[in-house]
Amino acid sequence: MKRNTLGRVGLPATLALALTLSACGAANEGASGGGENAPATSAGVSGTIAGVGASSQAAAVDAWKAKFEGANPQATVNYDPQGSGAGREQFLAGGVQFAGSDAYLDADEAKKVPQKCGDVLEFPAYISPIAVAYKVQGVDELKLSAPTIAKIFSGKITTWNDPAIAAENAGVQLPATKITPVHRSDKSGTTENFTDYLSKAAPQDWTEKASGDWPISGGEAAKGTSGVVQAINAGDGTIGYADASQIGDLKHAKVKVGEEFVEYSAEAAAKVVDASEPAKDRTSPYDFAIDLKRDTKEGGTYPIVLVTYTLACSKYADQNTADLVKAWLTYIVSEEGQKAAAESAGSAPISSTARDNAMKGINTIAAG
Repeated sequence: MKRNTLGRVGLPATLALALTLSACGAANEGASGGGENAPATSAGVSGTIAGVGASSQAAAVDAWKAKFEGANPQATVNYDPQGSGAGREQFLAGGVQFAGSDAYLDADEAKKVPQKCGDVLEFPAYISPIAVAYKVQGVDELKLSAPTIAKIFSGKITTWNDPAIAAENAGVQLPATKITPVHRSDKSGTTENFTDYLSKAAPQDWTEKASGDWPISGGEAAKGTSGVVQAINAGDGTIGYADASQIGDLKHAKVKVGEEFVEYSAEAAAKVVDASEPAKDRTSPYDFAIDLKRDTKEGGTYPIVLVTYTLACSKYADQNTADLVKAWLTYIVSEEGQKAAAESAGSAPISSTARDNAMKGINTIAAG
């Protein structure tokens, strides 16, 4: 797959110091400004924290863990990529210190944040295109519009030589092979993002609402991102959706935006995020969810994108845990952390505004 052409990132001394950030109280830090971000004088954070969530960001988390734990050898960060639904459920149940979700907390979920959590933190930490990946013998290039994608996944288009696909792929020899759409079997933020795209970009052909559970019958179901990729690889005539960093050597479609067909890239994914608006009715001052503009017509944007949110608390049971969570979150949203994710997973680095917003919440983390 195409990678973001960022150079290999080392871990400079300034980052090693930054990773020792402590969630100290007013006695140890300045009341505002630079004092909040000043590195602690300790040798580093220690202990173990656990997170559960989106499988889409697994490669990025592996890269983050390697560098963070390398700078903090007494610290362990465990992450189980069970899926976004599992991440939100376990976080709301108080079972993990943080979670990753490709869909932000809805109104009902926000009401279930445990009181002991304090203010919930919810901010983008990972941005990536969702690839429409396929395996069709003899078809090396494919262009698809949103209505055609919707008809394929809803079962209205059943063979690869259908006139609607042929019209968008002049000169391509399309076989009469049966189409096998592959979708997630588990509750998935990737599914929610993909169905959100279909419902907004092709509302006449996809009448279902955005959902983390695949909303229609038919096709082939597979668990997790890796399961979808394996299912596509195992067949001929298969097509599915998955985080672009995970599809390996599978072919993927260019998607029609306005009058052009756009190749996915980190830059094109970031462009649609920048064009989107903050989500409404947020209950926490540190909730920075956004509503993605899926129906954009702006050239060079790629609208099938997922934003993985990190969920965390402003309060933890003890100072050691608070210190470790704060240091971990500070690293993953840092420029160095975002470059590590881009190098490993081809993701789009979050903007400086998104980083500043995230740090507003991260700086409040303390024991309580």
